[in-house]
Amino acid sequence: MLVAAAVCPHPPLLVPELAGAAAGELDGLRAACAAAVDGLRDARPDAVVVVGGADEAADHGPDAAGSLAPWGVDVRTGAGEPVLPLSLTIGRRLLEAGGLAAAGFHSVPFDASRQECAALGRRLADRAERVAMLVMGDGSARLTEKSPGYLDARARPYDEEIAGAFARGEVPDLDPAEAAELWVAGRAAFHVLAAAAGTGGPFSGEVLYHDAPYGVGYVVAGLRSRGA
Repeated sequence: MLVAAAVCPHPPLLVPELAGAAAGELDGLRAACAAAVDGLRDARPDAVVVVGGADEAADHGPDAAGSLAPWGVDVRTGAGEPVLPLSLTIGRRLLEAGGLAAAGFHSVPFDASRQECAALGRRLADRAERVAMLVMGDGSARLTEKSPGYLDARARPYDEEIAGAFARGEVPDLDPAEAAELWVAGRAAFHVLAAAAGTGGPFSGEVLYHDAPYGVGYVVAGLRSRGA
């Protein structure tokens, strides 16, 4: 049963070694991610799982490693050959910084159907009596003219709805087609969380960060089951 979740974005620049002189620009985001991970530990979970978007579906064990070499600097997390995609590499770094270890790392295709996401979410929630989930997902990348996907007038209110749902202790129910149009990279991961949340709750929610420093919506949120 899911008892707690943390939602964090996964920009490579979240890692100071990649940000260089601009590292200070994301100090607030890093602090929020650290606080969200602390919330997972405080929930006393029996298992922590990490979910993030990727090109392909894959399940990785607790020892899986990742590298940020494709984004400019070979900063590694975990030992062995790097196999984790960006979202899970950042997720592993966040957990390690918070003194937590994952029971597994799970990538969900960015274009996965609702049914595929729901199946993964339920499976992960059944891993233990008390499951905590770190969900790695970005919001819209079409918020400004300098965004990776350029400006779309729908993106700003859409991103506000995502943050608003988490603040209410809910998981946003995003239409896959519209999310794809607005370049919402976290859509599939959020759908996994929604299915997992159906095994627990109701949840209280808190948004710890919501901004778009580089034209991409970043929201950091924590969910905690009121009945667990």
